[in-house]
Amino acid sequence: MRRSSRPARQHAASERANIINYCASRRRWARQHGVKGHLYVTERGTSHVTTSKQTTMRVSYPFDGARYEAASHCQREWGIELVQELPLSGDEAILDLGCGNGIITRALADRVPHGRVVGVDSSPSMLKAAEAHKTANMELKLLDIADIAFAAEFNVIFSNAALHWVLDHGKLLRRICEALKPRGFVRVQFGGAGNIVHLIAIVREVLSDPEYAPWFVLFRWPWYMPFVEDYEALLAQTEFRQYRVWMANRDRQFTDEQELIHMVEEAGLVPFLAALPDEKKPRFRDTVIERLIARTRQPDGRCFETFRRINVYAEK
Repeated sequence: MRRSSRPARQHAASERANIINYCASRRRWARQHGVKGHLYVTERGTSHVTTSKQTTMRVSYPFDGARYEAASHCQREWGIELVQELPLSGDEAILDLGCGNGIITRALADRVPHGRVVGVDSSPSMLKAAEAHKTANMELKLLDIADIAFAAEFNVIFSNAALHWVLDHGKLLRRICEALKPRGFVRVQFGGAGNIVHLIAIVREVLSDPEYAPWFVLFRWPWYMPFVEDYEALLAQTEFRQYRVWMANRDRQFTDEQELIHMVEEAGLVPFLAALPDEKKPRFRDTVIERLIARTRQPDGRCFETFRRINVYAEK
């Protein structure tokens, strides 16, 4: 199995140290201003908030399904490639985790004309957009990925560009294994370590600004983006009989600034804007986008961002 290099491990240690320092500064601010609550940092560097009873808080982000569909060119491209590579006979039952606007779910359904596809998503707006792509062998469910509870119902469990929104992958992998039929397989792709590094760096800079910091003291970092070796360690604790994990480099040169802006507005900034009062959202959005364009614009005028994708194949 593939292992991360020494530079990658050093980068991981540095990244985790940065997150720990950031969260420590937020705790100090909370103590100074009398804010109650507990902020924790997981061993993989994802910060989140718990109540005094140690119960993880749930956050649902207000995605706009129609606008996301118009802006999700990268996700659509990756998803179609993933669907086309699946070894299917046409009668499988498939579970699509984080089906979003349903375009990729429809592509799955077209590949199993004698089977069925169940798409789950926690966003009502996304599922409304998905209805336009629904076929007779597609079912859509309003359900958080973390709450799936199926018993040996599916031959294939699939996910494209969604699972980085799930923080507890240990629990998720157990649920996935339970949902698979014997000899079923998992094929997923999501953001990994090194993904959207410019956007993340700029967002952290802006979060530390005194104008916005008070609104993010108890903010839970929304993404889990692991290294290959981190995810291999999780899979080693499951009942999958064999698995493979690898990282794909899908770095992108955006055709123009507007394409980059759409990507940021309809996905990357959603959880951060949701934490702010309405009067602060426009300036926060503009600040992040202006810095991102300035930092990523290339000599030819196009903007560049890193996209690193964790890929997983596992068999039950």
